Amino acid sequence: MKNLITGGAGFIGSHLAEELLRRDEDVVVIDNLSTGSIRNIKHLLRDRRFSFHKGTIMNEKLMKRLIRNCDMVYHMAAAVGVKYIIDNPLESIHTNVKGTETVLNLASSFGRKKVLVASTSEIYGKDRPGKRIFKEDDDRVLGPTTISRWSYSCAKAMDEFLSLAYWREKRLPVIIVRFFNTVGPRQSGMYGMVVPRFVKDALLNRPITIYGDGRQTRSFTYISDAVSAITGLARTPKAVGEIFNIGNPHTISIQALAEKVKKLTGSRSPIVYIPYDKAYKKGFEDMRHRAPDITKINKFIGFRPEVDLDEMLVNIVEYFKE
Repeated sequence: MKNLITGGAGFIGSHLAEELLRRDEDVVVIDNLSTGSIRNIKHLLRDRRFSFHKGTIMNEKLMKRLIRNCDMVYHMAAAVGVKYIIDNPLESIHTNVKGTETVLNLASSFGRKKVLVASTSEIYGKDRPGKRIFKEDDDRVLGPTTISRWSYSCAKAMDEFLSLAYWREKRLPVIIVRFFNTVGPRQSGMYGMVVPRFVKDALLNRPITIYGDGRQTRSFTYISDAVSAITGLARTPKAVGEIFNIGNPHTISIQALAEKVKKLTGSRSPIVYIPYDKAYKKGFEDMRHRAPDITKINKFIGFRPEVDLDEMLVNIVEYFKE
């Protein structure tokens, strides 16, 4: 089995590559290293079953060659992270929509290669009264187009529409997965990801900065659980044409998360709060609560997350210490 991973030098992509190699499968990675890092895959470069191509998924000539020669495409390449999306709105929209269209079109042209498309819990959008847990067929509620944060949700929704259109009209076998705050070693806090940001600041005894009042809640999924879900779905024929949440339904407030990280690291860091308008841009909107309903993925492949938050944080702290 020869697998192509777009964005394979990124956080999730590099762990997925490791797992596929562990299963004795061939892995080809393409990444432009805009948010990924060669450090994430450096240890894989010695493996004869692994190859890396530095380039963009918008390079159609290169993508034609890579997709023609693969059996399965894991489309993980995307502009990610709230801060990155807000700072680079045009590039983010172009990468997320045009890049996915390129992958789907070429996969369809070369014998209908199976494609697993990475989407996001941002799809669900804004809060709604009494709603904390989201399932795949829930309605989407978004803010105005003047708030650039919602462009990411819209772009990834277009990725999903495109994927399902290719399935329905061209019978291209696609599987869509929506990630809920996947965390683990190699994740960078540079683009707004909260866990690596808190851990790094705590270890350096710098202020642990919470955006907003800290009472917003989130759920976190460990990378090994996410990869297990991805590979399980890819091997399940009945998953084709479907959308799945990948996440952990257990939630914690951001304030409690900061306190947990501080205690675990023995940090002297103060916990400070800054308003969203100062952290991002005026008019920024956030959702108070968002956790996944994982009934569907459990029904299809028996998925249940195995790593709890305490174990996740211990592993991430050890990674940053090293």
